[in-house]
Amino acid sequence: MSQIIKLDKEKRQYMISEIQTYFLKERDEDLGDLASGLILDFFLEKLAPEFYNQGVYDSYNYINDRIEDLLGIQKPTACH
Repeated sequence: MSQIIKLDKEKRQYMISEIQTYFLKERDEDLGDLASGLILDFFLEKLAPEFYNQGVYDSYNYINDRIEDLLGIQKPTACH
């Protein structure tokens, strides 16, 4: 089940402004709020889940590495 990320009004407006700044600087295109909002919606719907999943995977690997570090400090016993 896909769920689109919900942004509060201020964060959404900030991101729209960043998109407008990028397009003006890099492509010399002056995008309005509607066009920038549609681009943001596309990223949130289609690409954000990929970034999220990569973050989950990276976190999983990080935690596994730390668990291996933790197991490495065990004291030797007669059983091990």
